[in-house]
Amino acid sequence: MIRTIELKETVTASNDRDAAELRRELTARGLFLVNLTSAPGSGKTTLISRTVSDLIGRVRIGVMEADIASDVDAKKIAALGAASIQLHTDGMCHMDAGMTRAGLAGMPTGDLDVVFLENVGNLICPAEFDTGAHVNVMILSVPEGDDKPLKYPLMFQKSDALVVTKTDAAPYFDFDFAAVTRRARALNPGIAVFPVSAKTGEGMRAWEDWLLAERKRGRHA
Repeated sequence: MIRTIELKETVTASNDRDAAELRRELTARGLFLVNLTSAPGSGKTTLISRTVSDLIGRVRIGVMEADIASDVDAKKIAALGAASIQLHTDGMCHMDAGMTRAGLAGMPTGDLDVVFLENVGNLICPAEFDTGAHVNVMILSVPEGDDKPLKYPLMFQKSDALVVTKTDAAPYFDFDFAAVTRRARALNPGIAVFPVSAKTGEGMRAWEDWLLAERKRGRHA
């Protein structure tokens, strides 16, 4: 008789327990963690930069930039006056709860209200691992197309919000906002959808109001 061991299930189950514990600790400390996921080039760093600039003075924001290499994004955020740290995943295509905890240990979290985790850029692996965040936000840019919910359903199922970026480029692409919203909500009826342009500021207020409301809800959970 051959015994089969499902390693992936074991690994993710252990991570889920670690993530739940981290989330409880952060809630008790009043620190709100936001996990941002997307494909490369969707505009995660640009969205974070605009959000930091808009909310500075209202909430204290820190950013963890997860990449396989380089520190270019962390430098961009630090230049805005936000606490920033670069996380190198050493080839790993996602962040998990243990890696997130290690990153938080390197930040002045006692002086922060909100921490953004900019996850590694891809639409597959990050969807499978709970980071311990209070909310998961997926970013989809207009140039990527409106068919992504059909191709990467798990990412949409796991996300609390979908931010559609680069709306200022919509006239140049065949992107159907109604279709992407319909497809996302077919997978996840409760997902919030925010079309935004970090460049022009269009839609940013609605996204930021949602973020602050979720933080307030998390503090009183």
